[in-house]
Amino acid sequence: MAFVGMDHGTTGISFGIIHDEDSENVEIFKIGREDSKRDKVSAIEELSKRVDLKSIKLLAMTYGMGDGISSILPLKRVKNRGILSINGAGKITGGGTSVYSEIEESNIPTVLIPGLHKNLPSLDKRFNAAYSHQASAEKLSVSYNAYLTTKWENMIVADISSNSVNILMEDGKIRGAIDACLGAMGIVHGPIDLEMIRNIDDGKSTANESFSHAGAVKIADVHGKVAFLKDKILEKYKNNDPKGILAIETLAMTVAMEIYSLAGISNKKIDGICLTGSVGSMKYPLDFECLLNKFLRNRFNIKILPSSSGAVGSAQIASDVYNGKKNILGIDVGR
Repeated sequence: MAFVGMDHGTTGISFGIIHDEDSENVEIFKIGREDSKRDKVSAIEELSKRVDLKSIKLLAMTYGMGDGISSILPLKRVKNRGILSINGAGKITGGGTSVYSEIEESNIPTVLIPGLHKNLPSLDKRFNAAYSHQASAEKLSVSYNAYLTTKWENMIVADISSNSVNILMEDGKIRGAIDACLGAMGIVHGPIDLEMIRNIDDGKSTANESFSHAGAVKIADVHGKVAFLKDKILEKYKNNDPKGILAIETLAMTVAMEIYSLAGISNKKIDGICLTGSVGSMKYPLDFECLLNKFLRNRFNIKILPSSSGAVGSAQIASDVYNGKKNILGIDVGR
């Protein structure tokens, strides 16, 4: 018996495998977004190297914004891959689409996880009124892994990587989140400010191009494929390059701003902050927790989860849904 989770991230598609319901020991593997196109690497072939496909009782997957569905649904009930549109979602490579199609054709029992958006009735109505979209689908998986790991009922989950999204949880349910295009910078993506709005209006860039260059990359002045941008910035940071240092410190400052804002409007006392993502979980050459605490001033308990938390959380959702759980952090499981 096995359960599988899939995290459709910016730089790659990660899989988590729970063997024999041993959720304490999850096997992880990752396929680069560029490599996941069918002429390069087959996700199903890679999965079959690690687990007997016939033993998979349920696979839980994420795809894009997840704004076309409002509950965790069997894949056969999902239309248009569970999204309203692929536009405005950052860099598009087609790798995630290829993996989705492979899983769809594999006959593996699968459910699709929704993102956090205005049509999700479980979220605070004021978050839904303010923002059409709050977080893509893997953020529910990350939050579930954080919940099961810490047992905290009231927390902020800070997922810091190519983009940065902070999620507020109260009484074991997600209340709302701040999306990457609204608040904190990530390595690649970030908020669209006045200068960018003017460039968009003047036809110098599209909104999506602006969003995809609004993170730490614009401060560090680095360019290239998304998969390599983090390493380029960290190299500058490690070598005491002023632009690299300013980029990382600015990123951390904006993350702290989001954490303070969510803690400030929470109806509950925050038990702690769960840090995850490729940057949030980093200890070398950047100790992100230490840098973040320069702004948070040790006011919160902090728990660090590995950057694989999205894939792990998806697998944990698969296991719990198969075993009859009807609600995940306030979000219903459809049948």
